[in-house]
Amino acid sequence: MASVNKVILVGHLGQDPESRSMPDGRAIATLSLATIDRWKDKATGQTKEQTEWHRIVFYDRLAEIAAEYLRKGAPVYVEGKLRTRKWTDREGITRYMAEINGQALQMLGGRTQEEHRAPSPSSSSRAPSTEHGGFEDIPNDDIPF
Repeated sequence: MASVNKVILVGHLGQDPESRSMPDGRAIATLSLATIDRWKDKATGQTKEQTEWHRIVFYDRLAEIAAEYLRKGAPVYVEGKLRTRKWTDREGITRYMAEINGQALQMLGGRTQEEHRAPSPSSSSRAPSTEHGGFEDIPNDDIPF
């Protein structure tokens, strides 16, 4: 049976992206993304909220874009895969950390909305046009919605 590991998040950055380079020169950017659940408490009628923090890691070109354009408080849409890292700390304790390996990033709000995707290993060398969402060859009359 097939399985799916896909995470979609829409939230706000808790701080500016943290960027660095790996020894082989690959760029890495780490983000803290806040998502907020809001609901109405049935007992009191008050609106309540709970904030969840997510660690997002981008590599290569997406890391460069995140480091250059994203700032604390910016609204973003992120797609990626859930990964769990395991390591042993200095005291010999095994630690685990869940993080999102970011594969797509869309900056929300502001004057423009730009979408960036990590290149897939099977994609051709020519990237599709994103001016019209990659569907410039389909006449508007043929779209069923």
